[in-house]
Amino acid sequence: MQIKLTNGKTIPVEMHKVKIVQKTYLQTAQGRLKALEQAGYNTFSLRSRDVFLDMLTDSGTNAMSDNQLAAMMQADDAYAGSESFYRLADTVQEVLGFQYVMPVHQGRAAEHLLAKTFVKPGMVVIMNYHFTTSKAHVELQGGKVLELCGDEAFNTQSTNRFKGDMDLGKLQAAIAEHGAENVAYIRMEATTNLIGGQPFSIQNLRDVKKIAEANHIPLVFDGSLISENAFLVKQREPEFAKASIKEIYQEMMSLVDILYLSGRKSTAVRGGMIATNQREVYDRILPWLPVYEGFTTYGGMSTKEVEAMAVGVREMCDENTASSGAEFVEYFVRRLGERGVPVVTPAGGLACHVDAKLFLPHIPSLQYPAGALAAAIYLVSGVRSMERGTISMDRDANGNEVASDMELARLAVPRRTYTMSQIEYATDRIAWLYNHKDLVKGLRFTQEPPVLRFFIGRLEALDNWGADLIKAFEADLGAI
Repeated sequence: MQIKLTNGKTIPVEMHKVKIVQKTYLQTAQGRLKALEQAGYNTFSLRSRDVFLDMLTDSGTNAMSDNQLAAMMQADDAYAGSESFYRLADTVQEVLGFQYVMPVHQGRAAEHLLAKTFVKPGMVVIMNYHFTTSKAHVELQGGKVLELCGDEAFNTQSTNRFKGDMDLGKLQAAIAEHGAENVAYIRMEATTNLIGGQPFSIQNLRDVKKIAEANHIPLVFDGSLISENAFLVKQREPEFAKASIKEIYQEMMSLVDILYLSGRKSTAVRGGMIATNQREVYDRILPWLPVYEGFTTYGGMSTKEVEAMAVGVREMCDENTASSGAEFVEYFVRRLGERGVPVVTPAGGLACHVDAKLFLPHIPSLQYPAGALAAAIYLVSGVRSMERGTISMDRDANGNEVASDMELARLAVPRRTYTMSQIEYATDRIAWLYNHKDLVKGLRFTQEPPVLRFFIGRLEALDNWGADLIKAFEADLGAI
């Protein structure tokens, strides 16, 4: 909840109490340099013991509620026909309005099943913007992804409140060019991860639905960050200013044919699901569930997670829960902006995104500025962020590099996990880095996987710039 202070400023106030804590450790500057070198300058490969604030992702790192933990104790561990599944199914129907539910072990498992079911070689999947795993699964089935967000989506210094909207003109032109029969489905991602966690409006979703329905193309909704998108709709789309978060969910879900999501985000549970009201869609996907995931009533999740997800779906209807991440992201973005750091605006869901192109304009795309920035942030702070730029783009079929539309260092803000003082600490260290940005240089691969290279690829710092940065840091701020 945003609270106005007597000095006129606003701050997000946590509408929860901390009952269980996990100890953190701030590695020394030299220790961080050694850890990063051992990790091949890839923040994914850092050991958590060397990380102070883990802002790599919000996936699976959100704090669960006391009610979710309690619900896990009543799990029915039956392999088939678990009552835990039916409690989840009843909750999904009540909150989101879907009759058919298929649990999966996480979001990319849902993407795999959807791509396998609907994508044939030569077909296209239209998206407001791709996500790394969603694109990979489509391409592995022989399909191609078309990204049809508006041009404003790539303007990081923007006031456009719905940069996740799909460009309707581009959508109609793409269908005309490829033929509706060759469009496997249209995917709308809430909020749009790789362009800064930006939401789309319900009006845009309505317009996309009309076009999809007229052309008999399924409309798929990636709801991994559905609560953030709903909260930002309530904040930014006047029609829904007085609507409840649950009412916004139900309006969005009434427009789509298929929902899938990673439960690791909005429901704070390690798992996922696919949901639909169309029996034909359900019958096409369901046979593959036991092949790749697990039986139809657990789908690769533990039944304890199924129980916790059912509670999480209900709890994400609470506005204070839905807003808990987005309001901290907005505060983080505002504080960095006040220090002159170039961040993606307006603030979205999921994370604070630093624009590496503006932060490190001297580093060309093929020397991976976003990766270099994520590495540098860790070196000066112990904060683990994630590269979202050219490293996150795989090479094309001919082995050529594909420069990303954007170069972002993503600092995820897991829900109900970090405090104001920790956000202030991260802000201070990133601001110091911005004032010493000329010390940061590029990276090059030493080991490069053929697909999703950002996960396990290894790199090194050009001219050993990491050591020079640490020397400057220690001269100003000491060993810590």
